Amino acid sequence: MPDYDYQNDTRPFSRVLEDIGAKDDPKLYLGELVNAFGERGFGALMLFFGLMNVAIGIIPGTTTILGAPLLLMGLQLTIRQDQLWLPRWALKRSIDREAYRSGLESVLPRLRKVERLSRPRLSIMTSEVSEVLIGIVTFLLAFILILPIWGGNLIPALIIATFGFGLMQRDGLAIVIAWSAVGLICVAGLVVWLAWTWVSPFLLPVWEWAQGLLPNAWAWFTGLF
Repeated sequence: MPDYDYQNDTRPFSRVLEDIGAKDDPKLYLGELVNAFGERGFGALMLFFGLMNVAIGIIPGTTTILGAPLLLMGLQLTIRQDQLWLPRWALKRSIDREAYRSGLESVLPRLRKVERLSRPRLSIMTSEVSEVLIGIVTFLLAFILILPIWGGNLIPALIIATFGFGLMQRDGLAIVIAWSAVGLICVAGLVVWLAWTWVSPFLLPVWEWAQGLLPNAWAWFTGLF
C-alpha cells in the first residue's frame, strides 16, 4: 500500500477505508484509524465507527470496542474540542482486520454512491452550534450502542454514521436526514409511552385476573389425573 500524507489527503473516504483493509497486519488498531483519517477528524471517525457497528456489530463484544470511542467523540464535539483525543489504552484496542474487510464489502458500494451525490451545502447545519447538538445526540446514541441489546445497534449506528458523513463532507443535507431520523425515533417513543400510559390501567386488572385463574386451572388439570 502506498504511503500517504494523511494530513493533506485528498482520497475519497471509500478509498481510505479500502487501503486500511489492504494492510497485512491481522489486527486493526484504533490508533491506526485516527492517524489514517488525518484532518477528516471527528466526522470520518463517526462515519467509520457507525458503519462498522452496522456491518460487524453482530459479533459479540464488538459494539463495546466500536461504541466506546463514540462516547468520547460526542463529548468532545459538545465541548468544542478542535482535535480528537483518545486515551492511550483506547488507541491500543483492536479488531480483526479480516472481519473489517468482510464488513467493508457490505457497505462500500452504498458509500461510493452517496459520495458521488454529496457536496458542501446548507452550511447552517454544519455550524458550531449544530456540531454541539450533534455531539450531544452522538453521546446518547453511543451509550445505547454499547448496551447489550440484540439488534439495538442498527438504527443508532446508522444515525451516527450519517451525522459523521455530513460533518466530513460539510453536507448539510445529510445532517438534515440524520436529524429527521432522530425526530422519528423520539415521536415513536412518545407514541409508545402514551399508548402504554392510556392502555395499562385497563390491561393490568385483566392481567391480575388471568393470574388468579392459573392456580385454579392447574388444580383442575392435575385433578383429572
